[in-house]
Amino acid sequence: MKEFIYSLLEILADLGYYGIALGLMIEVIPSEIVLGYGGYLISLGQIEFAGAVVAGVIGGTLAQVFLYWMGYYGGRPFLEKFGKFLFINKHHLDLSEAWFEKYGAGVIFTARFIPVVRHAISIPAGIGKMPLWRFTVYTVAAMIPWTIFFLYLGIQLGTNWTEIKYAAEPYIIPIVIIMALAGIGYYIVKRNDPRTKRI
Repeated sequence: MKEFIYSLLEILADLGYYGIALGLMIEVIPSEIVLGYGGYLISLGQIEFAGAVVAGVIGGTLAQVFLYWMGYYGGRPFLEKFGKFLFINKHHLDLSEAWFEKYGAGVIFTARFIPVVRHAISIPAGIGKMPLWRFTVYTVAAMIPWTIFFLYLGIQLGTNWTEIKYAAEPYIIPIVIIMALAGIGYYIVKRNDPRTKRI
């Protein structure tokens, strides 16, 4: 499996910024791996940091818009049948739907930093017919810090970029806690404001 990932990353590297965007769009390789490798390419001087950030945000956002459309047009039955091909199972759907129902639109941003529901949360947004423009705004807002963070780690790790998951672990837990608290705060404000709608 590692050889396949390395081979695919080398192909993506030849595409430069387009490779980063494509790698995040197809989600065959976890985004942190793609971005970590992108950071490594930056450290070699093959691509620029700003361009890599733009490519990462665009690719990551398009991947989520695709999932949103699947939820919007296909619904839950379609995802239960074909979600396995996107590495999304019934548990992911159940959890993301529960979060979306409880916390509303704001969870589209906060859940991007939390494992398991990070990708699946786009599906209930589509099923619930959340406005695409609002979904996109929340997604882009989350993709910017996510992309910058892993590109930076990749730069710092250099040739050790393959260790990016381990390098990210000390930061992920605090980020998850902060995002969870932010989501709870959003929910409390939303629940107590009669002018705020669910979506």
